[in-house]
Amino acid sequence: MNNKYLSRRQVTYAKNEVVASSEALASQAGLEILKKGGNAIDAAIATAAALTVVEPCSNGIGSDCFAIVNYKNKIYGLNSSGYSSKNISINKVQERGHKEMPKFGVIPVTVPGTPKGWATLIKRFGNLTLAEVLAPAIKLARDGFAISETVGYYFDKSIEVYQKQNKGEEFDYFFKTFTNNGKRYQAGDIFKNDDIADTLDEIGKTNAESFYTGNLANKITKFMEKYNGFIDKSDLAEFKSEFVEPMSINYKGFDVLELPPNGQGITCLMALNLLKNKVFTKDEVSTIHCQIEALKIAFSDTLEYLTDPSFMKINPDFLLSEEYRKLREKDISNKAKLMKPIDYKSAGTVYLATADKDGNMVSFIQSNYMGFGSGLVVEDTGISLQNRGHTFSLNPKHDNCLKPRKKTYHTIIPGFLMKDNKPLGPFGVMGGFMQPQGHLQVLMNMIDFNLNPQAALDAPRFRWDKELTVSVETNYDEKVIKGLIDLGHTIRIDPMSGGFGRGQIILKRKDHYEVGTETRCNGHIAYN
Repeated sequence: MNNKYLSRRQVTYAKNEVVASSEALASQAGLEILKKGGNAIDAAIATAAALTVVEPCSNGIGSDCFAIVNYKNKIYGLNSSGYSSKNISINKVQERGHKEMPKFGVIPVTVPGTPKGWATLIKRFGNLTLAEVLAPAIKLARDGFAISETVGYYFDKSIEVYQKQNKGEEFDYFFKTFTNNGKRYQAGDIFKNDDIADTLDEIGKTNAESFYTGNLANKITKFMEKYNGFIDKSDLAEFKSEFVEPMSINYKGFDVLELPPNGQGITCLMALNLLKNKVFTKDEVSTIHCQIEALKIAFSDTLEYLTDPSFMKINPDFLLSEEYRKLREKDISNKAKLMKPIDYKSAGTVYLATADKDGNMVSFIQSNYMGFGSGLVVEDTGISLQNRGHTFSLNPKHDNCLKPRKKTYHTIIPGFLMKDNKPLGPFGVMGGFMQPQGHLQVLMNMIDFNLNPQAALDAPRFRWDKELTVSVETNYDEKVIKGLIDLGHTIRIDPMSGGFGRGQIILKRKDHYEVGTETRCNGHIAYN
């Protein structure tokens, strides 16, 4: 493959087994499990659990998770995103003085799906028990570790925001858990927490049942009752992870797989579908312009219509149909445009990838949302609760309006690539609404421009923000920037590399794996 755009590190080749994640200690946890007889699924959960410890500013035990699993050459999708409480409603939120869903506190908390997702995957596909798989994460939490540079930066900046905005007794347990007696942790500091270790231990020993029907569930609901939250025992007890059929399109000979709504993976598929009949050249202004416009079209519809599939008023299959493609591809012109959703009646984090010696592979993602999530930690548990409910609309006419027991528009998405009906490998780029944009860019880097996984990840990225505004990395070509401005785009140079996502890619070759990891963070590949 062409290495012209390789700028940070060389591609990695692994003969037998490999784990790629954003943190070295997490990748090593996954490899440790592989060496103990675990498979790719066991390693994925071990890595994910370790990430709740070593990268808590991105995810936690109170997260949601999604996965695409290749097990014995068959593909499975898992949606383990939680729903809103049966007790919540638009009126109840408005009665508390809110005109839109708040970011922090008890209101945006939805049922955490991650522990159930871990247990569900291990039960169906794992070689080891959940207790064995969580052991490395428990040790990290119990013994402590030195915070890495990237995590230290976001740890510090996130806590600064939370200290300014979150006042009240309900936030005390969060600050007790994630500050050193009120002092913000920095890179190089040692972080450890026995509450997190104890909770992971209890989740492992009970196959996550404690979290939904036992001791941990009681602590969560007691916390919610004390601080006037909505989640109750039945919300937790009745939650189940769901196996789903991935959606896909064929893009220039490759089948690109994403999970169906409520995740936004379909946004990437829609944009690729609009571009599949065009021929592109790397780094040409016209190429990037078309990518931006296709993503704007896709987002205009998914931000309008995507939500819990049980509540969607439009069939997701239509958004990937030839009818939709022909209807919308004409909106891509030679000038930047404001894109609006169609009226369909006349015509919607941490990422890791694993692979084992038997060819099993996992694309896995989990997140609290917006850093540490709601700013709440359940007393004596270390469980940081997500704030996924923030994406609900309080407009009752909006497709993603808040309703009881409803899953909201979800930003975190795992991806998977196949060719000629054979699994090629997992890929993903974490980072809010950047995720489908990152997916599209790294996929086109590999498929259209023949870059290896590492070079595909290292190539400069853009991010459509809103309307005509597009952010680009500081190493973006100045001639390309000028060309995009001439086409009507408003270009902003963003020095924060974290805003352009963090990805991992594993591709299966004849007798080895080809692997790329993110160099915009502490991305690490552990393999043998």
